[in-house]
Amino acid sequence: MAFELPPLPYDQDALESSGMSARTLEFHYGKHHAAYVNTLNNLVKDTELADKSLEEIIKATYKASDKAAVFNNAAQVWNHTFYWNGIKPNGGGNPSGELAEKINASFGSLDKFKDEFKNAGGTQFGSGWAWLIKDGDTLKVAKSPNAENPIAYGQTPLLTMDVWEHAYYLDYQNSRPNFMQNFVDHLINWDFVAQNLSAAA
Repeated sequence: MAFELPPLPYDQDALESSGMSARTLEFHYGKHHAAYVNTLNNLVKDTELADKSLEEIIKATYKASDKAAVFNNAAQVWNHTFYWNGIKPNGGGNPSGELAEKINASFGSLDKFKDEFKNAGGTQFGSGWAWLIKDGDTLKVAKSPNAENPIAYGQTPLLTMDVWEHAYYLDYQNSRPNFMQNFVDHLINWDFVAQNLSAAA
Protein backbone atom coordinates (compact mmCIF):
# COMPACT_ATOMS: atom_id res chain seq x y z
CA MET A 1 0.00 0.00 0.00
CA ALA A 2 1.77 3.10 -1.21
CA PHE A 3 1.47 6.32 0.77
CA GLU A 4 0.08 9.34 -1.04
CA LEU A 5 0.59 13.05 -0.56
CA PRO A 6 -2.69 14.11 1.07
CA PRO A 7 -4.42 17.14 -0.41
CA LEU A 8 -4.13 20.40 1.46
CA PRO A 9 -7.29 21.35 3.39
CA TYR A 10 -7.32 24.72 1.57
CA ASP A 11 -6.08 26.23 -1.70
CA GLN A 12 -2.35 26.77 -1.97
CA ASP A 13 -2.79 30.56 -1.93
CA ALA A 14 -5.42 30.56 0.84
CA LEU A 15 -2.97 31.51 3.60
CA GLU A 16 -1.60 34.60 1.83
CA SER A 17 -3.67 37.02 3.91
CA SER A 18 -2.63 35.16 7.07
CA GLY A 19 1.09 35.61 6.52
CA MET A 20 2.06 32.45 4.63
CA SER A 21 2.63 32.82 0.89
CA ALA A 22 1.61 30.48 -1.90
CA ARG A 23 5.29 30.36 -2.79
CA THR A 24 6.07 28.86 0.63
CA LEU A 25 3.40 26.20 0.18
CA GLU A 26 4.61 25.52 -3.35
CA PHE A 27 8.00 24.51 -1.96
CA HIS A 28 7.12 23.30 1.55
CA TYR A 29 4.11 21.17 0.58
CA GLY A 30 4.73 20.58 -3.11
CA LYS A 31 8.42 19.70 -2.84
CA HIS A 32 9.51 18.95 0.74
CA HIS A 33 6.39 17.09 1.90
CA ALA A 34 6.06 15.32 -1.44
CA ALA A 35 9.70 14.22 -1.32
CA TYR A 36 9.20 12.63 2.11
CA VAL A 37 6.23 10.65 0.75
CA ASN A 38 8.14 9.45 -2.30
CA THR A 39 11.23 8.54 -0.31
CA LEU A 40 9.21 6.65 2.29
CA ASN A 41 7.47 4.62 -0.41
CA ASN A 42 10.81 3.65 -1.90
CA LEU A 43 12.23 2.69 1.50
CA VAL A 44 9.36 0.45 2.62
CA LYS A 45 8.53 -1.14 -0.72
CA ASP A 46 8.69 -4.95 -0.50
CA THR A 47 9.53 -4.85 3.23
CA GLU A 48 7.60 -5.93 6.32
CA LEU A 49 6.63 -2.26 6.81
CA ALA A 50 4.95 -1.86 3.44
CA ASP A 51 1.42 -2.44 4.77
CA LYS A 52 1.84 -0.62 8.08
CA SER A 53 0.29 2.75 8.92
CA LEU A 54 2.46 5.82 9.40
CA GLU A 55 1.92 5.61 13.15
CA GLU A 56 2.93 1.94 13.23
CA ILE A 57 6.06 2.65 11.20
CA ILE A 58 7.02 5.57 13.46
CA LYS A 59 6.67 3.46 16.60
CA ALA A 60 8.45 0.46 15.07
CA THR A 61 11.45 2.35 13.73
CA TYR A 62 12.07 4.95 16.45
CA LYS A 63 15.54 4.33 17.89
CA ALA A 64 16.20 1.52 15.38
CA SER A 65 19.58 2.58 14.02
CA ASP A 66 19.19 0.50 10.88
CA LYS A 67 15.80 2.11 10.17
CA ALA A 68 16.71 5.76 10.76
CA ALA A 69 15.90 6.81 7.20
CA VAL A 70 12.52 5.06 7.35
CA PHE A 71 11.69 6.72 10.67
CA ASN A 72 12.77 10.17 9.49
CA ASN A 73 10.68 10.07 6.34
CA ALA A 74 7.62 8.44 7.94
CA ALA A 75 7.66 10.93 10.80
CA GLN A 76 8.08 13.87 8.42
CA VAL A 77 5.13 12.70 6.32
CA TRP A 78 3.01 12.47 9.47
CA ASN A 79 4.31 15.74 10.95
CA HIS A 80 3.61 17.75 7.82
CA THR A 81 0.09 16.39 7.34
CA PHE A 82 -0.64 17.22 10.98
CA TYR A 83 0.92 20.67 10.53
CA TRP A 84 -1.19 21.59 7.48
CA ASN A 85 -4.38 20.64 9.31
CA GLY A 86 -3.36 22.66 12.36
CA ILE A 87 -3.39 25.93 10.42
CA LYS A 88 -6.08 27.64 8.37
CA PRO A 89 -6.89 30.87 6.55
CA ASN A 90 -7.75 33.62 9.05
CA GLY A 91 -6.78 31.37 11.91
CA GLY A 92 -5.62 32.39 15.35
CA GLY A 93 -8.05 34.12 17.65
CA ASN A 94 -9.16 32.40 20.80
CA PRO A 95 -10.04 28.77 21.52
CA SER A 96 -13.32 28.04 23.28
CA GLY A 97 -15.01 25.44 25.42
CA GLU A 98 -13.04 22.62 27.00
CA LEU A 99 -9.88 23.53 25.09
CA ALA A 100 -9.88 27.10 26.43
CA GLU A 101 -10.44 25.76 29.95
CA LYS A 102 -7.56 23.28 29.59
CA ILE A 103 -5.20 25.96 28.27
CA ASN A 104 -6.06 28.31 31.12
CA ALA A 105 -5.71 25.53 33.69
CA SER A 106 -2.42 24.27 32.26
CA PHE A 107 -0.67 27.54 31.38
CA GLY A 108 -2.52 30.28 33.25
CA SER A 109 -3.76 32.06 30.13
CA LEU A 110 -3.73 31.89 26.33
CA ASP A 111 -0.97 34.50 26.22
CA LYS A 112 1.21 32.44 28.54
CA PHE A 113 0.64 29.39 26.33
CA LYS A 114 1.68 31.40 23.29
CA ASP A 115 4.83 32.59 25.04
CA GLU A 116 5.77 29.04 26.08
CA PHE A 117 4.98 27.67 22.62
CA LYS A 118 7.11 30.32 20.91
CA ASN A 119 9.90 29.72 23.39
CA ALA A 120 9.89 26.02 22.53
CA GLY A 121 10.17 26.86 18.84
CA GLY A 122 12.76 29.54 19.41
CA THR A 123 15.01 27.38 21.57
CA GLN A 124 14.88 24.35 19.28
CA PHE A 125 18.39 24.60 17.87
CA GLY A 126 18.48 23.89 14.16
CA SER A 127 15.55 22.07 12.62
CA GLY A 128 12.59 20.71 14.52
CA TRP A 129 9.09 21.22 15.83
CA ALA A 130 7.19 22.83 18.71
CA TRP A 131 4.21 20.88 20.05
CA LEU A 132 1.16 21.22 22.22
CA ILE A 133 0.56 17.81 23.77
CA LYS A 134 -1.92 16.20 26.15
CA ASP A 135 -0.19 14.53 29.07
CA GLY A 136 -2.68 12.92 31.41
CA ASP A 137 -5.21 15.57 32.37
CA THR A 138 -2.97 18.52 31.55
CA LEU A 139 -1.61 20.19 28.43
CA LYS A 140 2.10 20.74 27.96
CA VAL A 141 4.40 22.36 25.44
CA ALA A 142 7.24 20.28 24.04
CA LYS A 143 9.81 20.47 21.27
CA SER A 144 11.55 17.84 19.17
CA PRO A 145 14.56 17.86 16.84
CA ASN A 146 14.52 17.01 13.16
CA ALA A 147 11.70 14.52 12.42
CA GLU A 148 10.94 13.35 15.95
CA ASN A 149 7.39 13.72 17.23
CA PRO A 150 5.28 12.97 20.32
CA ILE A 151 3.98 9.72 18.84
CA ALA A 152 7.51 8.33 19.05
CA TYR A 153 7.53 9.21 22.75
CA GLY A 154 4.07 7.73 23.44
CA GLN A 155 2.49 11.17 23.84
CA THR A 156 -0.63 12.71 22.28
CA PRO A 157 -0.04 15.69 19.94
CA LEU A 158 -2.70 18.38 19.63
CA LEU A 159 -0.88 21.06 17.58
CA THR A 160 2.52 21.53 15.97
CA MET A 161 4.58 24.38 14.55
CA ASP A 162 7.27 23.58 12.01
CA VAL A 163 10.48 25.48 12.72
CA TRP A 164 12.61 23.99 9.96
CA GLU A 165 13.92 26.91 7.91
CA HIS A 166 12.02 25.80 4.82
CA ALA A 167 8.79 26.46 6.74
CA TYR A 168 9.38 30.20 6.90
CA TYR A 169 12.48 31.36 5.03
CA LEU A 170 10.77 32.55 1.85
CA ASP A 171 8.40 34.76 3.87
CA TYR A 172 10.44 35.70 6.92
CA GLN A 173 14.06 35.02 5.91
CA ASN A 174 16.06 34.32 9.07
CA SER A 175 13.45 35.73 11.47
CA ARG A 176 11.99 32.67 13.13
CA PRO A 177 10.48 34.87 15.89
CA ASN A 178 8.39 36.86 13.38
CA PHE A 179 7.17 33.63 11.78
CA MET A 180 6.22 32.19 15.17
CA GLN A 181 4.39 35.36 16.22
CA ASN A 182 2.38 35.26 13.02
CA PHE A 183 1.71 31.55 13.52
CA VAL A 184 0.15 31.95 16.96
CA ASP A 185 -1.75 35.13 16.05
CA HIS A 186 -3.05 34.36 12.55
CA LEU A 187 -2.69 30.71 11.59
CA ILE A 188 -3.66 28.28 14.38
CA ASN A 189 -6.74 26.21 13.61
CA TRP A 190 -8.23 25.93 17.09
CA ASP A 191 -11.07 23.74 15.83
CA PHE A 192 -8.50 21.11 14.80
CA VAL A 193 -6.79 21.34 18.19
CA ALA A 194 -10.14 20.95 19.95
CA GLN A 195 -10.97 17.88 17.86
CA ASN A 196 -7.65 16.30 18.81
CA LEU A 197 -8.28 17.05 22.47
CA SER A 198 -11.75 15.52 22.29
CA ALA A 199 -10.44 12.41 20.53
CA ALA A 200 -7.78 11.99 23.22
CA ALA A 201 -10.31 12.02 26.06
